[in-house]
Amino acid sequence: MLIKHSRSKKPVAIMDPDCAICSQPALAQCECEAKGLDIAVRQAEQRMMTSVFNDIRAWVRGHAQDYILSYFSMLTTRRKDHHAQTIHRITERAAYYYRARPHPSEIAAADAELKRGIDEDWKASVQRYPEVLEYFYGLVDLNLPGDDEPGVRDPPLSALGGVAVGRERERKVRLRESSEVEERRRHRRRSRGRDEIERERERERDRVRLERLEVPLPPSLSRERVRPGPTYAPPMGGYGYVQPQF
Repeated sequence: MLIKHSRSKKPVAIMDPDCAICSQPALAQCECEAKGLDIAVRQAEQRMMTSVFNDIRAWVRGHAQDYILSYFSMLTTRRKDHHAQTIHRITERAAYYYRARPHPSEIAAADAELKRGIDEDWKASVQRYPEVLEYFYGLVDLNLPGDDEPGVRDPPLSALGGVAVGRERERKVRLRESSEVEERRRHRRRSRGRDEIERERERERDRVRLERLEVPLPPSLSRERVRPGPTYAPPMGGYGYVQPQF
């Protein structure tokens, strides 16, 4: 019987053995061996490649999350800086024209606008996940050995010992990120979180200082008179020019 080699496509003469599974003669052309080979390939792939696929998935997922968080942090930093400038402009305008604090409705409107902007930034960041995941998956490099390499031409498998010798080389396929790189990535993530918290606290302290414009009375006067309530500038619908009073 002549069969073709899977790579060279050259005819190879062999005897016609009976089926190794059902023992039918070769003329029966049963599919037992072909199905058995498919099962063996799937089992070997599960043993050897599952850990590799898991490592690739974890690596891609971690780097994609880091990129999305960095992108979102960049957008929110710009948004919060613009919000701080808006609060500063509202405060200065109220102090210049009315010598009072800005009206609470203006502060609330600016805060609501900031919240809407942050929600939009997060939505835009999350929607980039498919693109980012495809990019990092494209960076994964798995190379197949050439047909002329010694390990391919002469596998270290004993014809007498079956797969016993081959088991010594089991689970050679690996794809793992070094512990040092992983530790640096975790450290950057923790540092980024602490820096963001500190920036939030600093902005909150600045905002509180801006709201406290009135000066407390001395203790001697506080016992004699009741401190007047805070005064606010009237809410302004736009930024039109107002003629100052002389």
